[in-house]
Amino acid sequence: MGKIEDAIQQREFKDPYNKAVVNLLYTHSYLVTAQSALFKPCDISPEQYNVLRILRGQNGQPTTVSSIQDRMLNKMSNASRLVEKLKTKGMVRREECPTDRRQVDVVITEKGIQLLQSLERQVEIANREFINLDKDEVNQLNFLLDKLRG
Repeated sequence: MGKIEDAIQQREFKDPYNKAVVNLLYTHSYLVTAQSALFKPCDISPEQYNVLRILRGQNGQPTTVSSIQDRMLNKMSNASRLVEKLKTKGMVRREECPTDRRQVDVVITEKGIQLLQSLERQVEIANREFINLDKDEVNQLNFLLDKLRG
């Protein structure tokens, strides 16, 4: 990917804070594009992958769409729409909550679990390629990103 100045053809930035924000936004787009390409052969989006991972983390226990929404990486994603698409693909089940009929519970299916298992190694390898940093640098990056968000 190289320097941000080369990537967006800009010689200099107003200040290092402006450069950092542009760099983070550009890098986000780079990662989303790379993930989209990785998941495309499986006919899922990065957001759908995120929903499946959230549901797998429930260990078979049902959860609500609003709970999924709260845990999404991209808060602007429409969890209801994502769940519906995954249901159509047979990767999740939607069930009426036995204690509150207004609530809908969502559970990952065996097909969804199998997809995640089949992608696990590919994602691990791709993440290392996307990041292109050694372990100490990754730890430093994670520390700085956590610090950035306060």
